[in-house]
Amino acid sequence: MKDAHKKYKNQSVQTASREKILLLLFEAAIRFTKQAIQACEANNISDRGYYIGRAYDIISELNNTLNHKISTNLGKNLEQLYMSIADQYVQANISGKVKHLEDALRILEILYNGWSQAIEKLKTERKMGESA
Repeated sequence: MKDAHKKYKNQSVQTASREKILLLLFEAAIRFTKQAIQACEANNISDRGYYIGRAYDIISELNNTLNHKISTNLGKNLEQLYMSIADQYVQANISGKVKHLEDALRILEILYNGWSQAIEKLKTERKMGESA
């Protein structure tokens, strides 16, 4: 059963649009950040490091794939936000303080909601353009 679920999930990701992949990455970063918070609260240093590392890798990838040619200001602003999140992860890993992870989570959730709304708006505009 687990293999079937894993195959389905892999297939879903492989056939997903760029927009859906972006949202999936944010969802994973949010999930890993929440798991890191739980590990921090349980004083589980190993799990804390693991989940912070997973979330950090996602944010690094998002930062590395920014296209500054499309919008210089947007790219620069996103880069600053991603770097801020990454810094919060580093500080949380060093200090073990939950506050750094909560700050990162807050930014991630704002970005996720913003991207979700932008993607929905884009979908609506595409549908309206197709029916015109």
